[in-house]
Amino acid sequence: MTQTSDNVTWLTQEAYNKLKDELEYLSGPARTEITAKIAAAREEGDLRENGGYHAAKEEQGKQELRVRQLTQLLQNAKVGEAPADDGVVEPGMVVTIAFDGDESDTMTFLLASREYASDDIETYSPQSPLGIGVNGKKAGDDAEYELPNGKKAMVRILTAKPYSS
Repeated sequence: MTQTSDNVTWLTQEAYNKLKDELEYLSGPARTEITAKIAAAREEGDLRENGGYHAAKEEQGKQELRVRQLTQLLQNAKVGEAPADDGVVEPGMVVTIAFDGDESDTMTFLLASREYASDDIETYSPQSPLGIGVNGKKAGDDAEYELPNGKKAMVRILTAKPYSS
């Protein structure tokens, strides 16, 4: 999973390989595909009123942005092991918290970079207010963090287990 300190992002070998594969695809076959789409749309005529051309150019821009993001991320990545199953909250852990210590009002989330956002589980960044509040705490500890409105909120860490995809 990830842990960002300054510009270094810690990745498991599996995560590094997945991101590297995505970069290779976007830099090679996907780039060729979008270039062909743009060329085909260009042949349709007047570019000012050519929706297919403009859509393909927008898709190309998004794809190139992702290539730059992945390149920077992988250049600054350090590959390491997944966190230990020691109950301490850190990036790469699935954390269950109780709001205001009320165990009937809980939430479970993955503490990780948005690169690992998944449809299976909500993801919070270690740099988010909640992430900062719980990082380094153990199961049973209370943690405080600041809400967007400036008020403080308290949660109790119920569990912290390593994420497995």
